[in-house]
Amino acid sequence: MQKGKADSISIISSLPEDVALKIASLLQVRDLCALGCCSMFWKELCFSDCIWESLVRNRWPSLSSFHFPSSSSTHSPSFEKLFVWKIGLQKWRKLYLERHVELGVRARSVVKFLEACSRSESLEVGDYLKAVDTLIGTMFGFEDVQRFLFNPQMNVLINLVGVHYCLTTLGIPGDNLVEALRIHEISDRRVCVRWWKVGRWYYGFRMRDESHSRWVSLADLATEDDEHVLGVLRRGAVHEVLRVQISVVGRPSKPWSCNSYTEIN
Repeated sequence: MQKGKADSISIISSLPEDVALKIASLLQVRDLCALGCCSMFWKELCFSDCIWESLVRNRWPSLSSFHFPSSSSTHSPSFEKLFVWKIGLQKWRKLYLERHVELGVRARSVVKFLEACSRSESLEVGDYLKAVDTLIGTMFGFEDVQRFLFNPQMNVLINLVGVHYCLTTLGIPGDNLVEALRIHEISDRRVCVRWWKVGRWYYGFRMRDESHSRWVSLADLATEDDEHVLGVLRRGAVHEVLRVQISVVGRPSKPWSCNSYTEIN
C-alpha cells in the first residue's frame, strides 16, 4: 500500500466520531452521498439516522411529529445521536428518499395538469388554484418548489404557481423568495393577470362588466409590490369578480367558451 494512502486512511480512522459526524452534518445531500461512497467508515456514518433525521426535518418543517418516525434523540447531531448511529437504523434515510420520489411524481402531475390547461398560454384561475391546492395537500417544502417548479425551461405559469404557494402557504419572506427566483433565473419573467368584475348599477341600469388587466413579474409578486394582483389570484372568481385569467405576456387570452376540465392525477 502506498504511504500517502495509508496515512490518509489512518487520519480518517483516528477522527473522533463526534467530529466526523459534525463534518457529515454540514454537507448537502449530494455531497453527503458522495462522501458515503469513500469508505466503509463514511458509509456507515453518512447513511445513519442521526444525519438523515435533521435533513428530513429541515426540508419539510411543516410536517407534524405524527408523520415522523418516533425518536428520543434531539434534532441536531450530538453525542446522544451516536448511539442511534451504532444501532444502524436507516428509517430516516428511507423516509427522505421515499418522500423525495413521491414529491417528484406529484410535481410532474401538477406540471402536466397545468400544461394541459394552458395550451393557448393562458390559464383560468380555477385550474390555477386547483394546482396550488395540490401542493398544499402534498405539503411541498421550499426546496421542493425550487427543485421541481422553478425551472426556467418551464412555462412561466408553472413558476407562478410555485411563487403563489411559497407566499400563501409556506410564508417564505419576500427577500428570500426573490433570491431563489434570481438564482433560478426566473425573477424577471412576467405574466398578465386579467379579471372581469360585475358592472356597477347606475340609476337602475347595470353598466357593462368591467375588465382589468395587469402585467407583473414574479419578483414583484414575491415582494408583494403589487398586492392587489396577488389578492385577486388568492380569491379567484368570487362575489363581484366573474372571471380571472392568467396568461403569458404577449399571448392572446382564451375566449369565454374555452374552459378546462382536466383533472390532476
